[in-house]
Amino acid sequence: MFSNSAAMNQAKRIVGYLRVAYSSRTIQLSKTRSLQAQMTQFSSFSPPLSRQIGASTITLSKTFQRLLFSTDSGSSVDEVLSYDWTKEIKDVLTGSNAKLSHETVMYVLMKLAKDPKKASNFFKWAIEKNGFDPNSSIYSLLLRIYAKKDSITEFWITIKEMKDKGFYIDEETYLSISTIFQGLKMVNDVTALRHFYQRMIKENAMEEIVKEVVEVVKKSDWGIDVERKLGEMGISVSENLVLRVLKELRARGHLLKALSFFKWVGETLGFEHNSVTYNGILRILCREESIQEFWSMVKEMKTAGYEIDIDTYVKISRELQKSKMLKDAVELYEHMMDSPFKPLAKECGLLLRSIAACRNPDLDLVFRVIKKYEAAGNCMLKADYDGIHRSLTSVGRFDEAEKVVETMRNAGYEPDNITYSQLVYGLCKAQRLEEASKLLDTMEEEGCVPDIKTWTILIKGHCDANEVDKALLCFAKMVEKEFEADADLLDVLLNGFLSQRRVVGAYSLLKEMVSKFRLVPWQATYKNLIEKLLGERKLEEALDLLRLMKKQNYPPHAKPFVLYISRNGSVEDALELLRTLSSKQYPSVSAYGHVFQSFFDESRYSEAKDLLFKCPHHIREHPAISNLFGSSKSSNASPASA
Repeated sequence: MFSNSAAMNQAKRIVGYLRVAYSSRTIQLSKTRSLQAQMTQFSSFSPPLSRQIGASTITLSKTFQRLLFSTDSGSSVDEVLSYDWTKEIKDVLTGSNAKLSHETVMYVLMKLAKDPKKASNFFKWAIEKNGFDPNSSIYSLLLRIYAKKDSITEFWITIKEMKDKGFYIDEETYLSISTIFQGLKMVNDVTALRHFYQRMIKENAMEEIVKEVVEVVKKSDWGIDVERKLGEMGISVSENLVLRVLKELRARGHLLKALSFFKWVGETLGFEHNSVTYNGILRILCREESIQEFWSMVKEMKTAGYEIDIDTYVKISRELQKSKMLKDAVELYEHMMDSPFKPLAKECGLLLRSIAACRNPDLDLVFRVIKKYEAAGNCMLKADYDGIHRSLTSVGRFDEAEKVVETMRNAGYEPDNITYSQLVYGLCKAQRLEEASKLLDTMEEEGCVPDIKTWTILIKGHCDANEVDKALLCFAKMVEKEFEADADLLDVLLNGFLSQRRVVGAYSLLKEMVSKFRLVPWQATYKNLIEKLLGERKLEEALDLLRLMKKQNYPPHAKPFVLYISRNGSVEDALELLRTLSSKQYPSVSAYGHVFQSFFDESRYSEAKDLLFKCPHHIREHPAISNLFGSSKSSNASPASA
């Protein structure tokens, strides 16, 4: 077991060694604010570095010794990703004599997750040179890191090694990796993984023991009787068995019984819980019905000298956010930011967006997250501020949104089109259309010219408020300022017309936009308007749009025409449709077949025969058409005789 102070320093030591060993040249400051802050912190405690790695082992060793006692916890391995794993790196790390804990290895692997090769090199070094003994949680993380096409060989080597050591792939890991393989179209690996997983379950000797334990625990309330039955089983407790039982009990919804089992094996059977099992029970208890027990276990774990590992944090945080337990998610974030295993920068943004996405966002939680993030020497990105601002404006909390903008300005970010567009959207949603319109003038006065997206949001806001004529005035003003409409804006305007059942007006607008602005509407826009026109019995206009679609190289949208004509149209209408559909002299046989079948479905057999009579000879004689008419109950004569 590692002490608190040892655990607090291990991750930053390893990360510090990697950083220095890889730094074969002067580190250039990034243009981004966050990296500027990180580099400033780094330079405050890191001595000048040798330009040639391995050029002076003594110099590097002294540098590492100084880093060993650094209290800085903002170290990052981002720079490491641009360098290769070398003998010098391994020698320096080995010479550092830094004993690795579970939390440290988990942290470094998570940092290297986007580079499977470096993750593999570090993991092998940790085992071979440092004596690290991996567990099922580490192996599960490695499998997720290796679940890529470029590292699939390492994946299968690792999964076999995991099995040989008696570790079990849990269902969560299996499903996660299977989903990754499916997304990458790795069909053979999906099948192989399924077979491997099923065989592993079948061959795992522990499986039956786990089932027996779970059956005893779930049948009754926890008490003396349950403990007596478990004691009679003569269980040989291991880290792996504890994790398996906990996960099975969670799957069956017995969270507090899982906690009782966890305590029982420690107090009665003398099993010494470690970082892995503590992290395992935390993953079980992070639910609303057991959240008090969760926080009690966090304290107990801390007292025992263990930390929440970074993979566990990510999973628990996601669960808390999904369950809208945002106060607990923020408290957990604060806890982790005070530990040596600080979450990746993206976790701050994700948490802020979850808070901001609530119907009534709690700004106190927002600023708690920001305060903790910046206290670690980081700077909020503009995208993070935008996420908060967007959520506040969308629910009409404009005063709070303005405070966010002020905070953003103080951080050095000026409002831009994204910021203003979000405010325009919120004002329109709140039916404050005049203010929204004037805001575009304010933007120009402040030197931020509205772009097409901002205009589109304003126009859509008017359309959504059933103020289509005012939306057209906004559009006219936009055109005066020499903005060109796009397919998105056209779709917005047309939907505004259609919401007022002004179908012909929408048709005229589309025609004008195509001819005047050379605009190419979306295919979905054409389809929607065609269907609306046919619903108003405007076949000629709908056919006109079908011809326009063809000119703009869209596939013909024939189905609604066939249905309409078979119900309401004439034989001449059908012939006109067939002529429009064809890019050659005659449409395809299948096109004729669809029209004939549709007439049959509507019991318009005579119209079908009349159409057949007017068809070209090769259509009348085609076997598919002959069979179609021959199978029709209404056909009293063969196609040839017709």
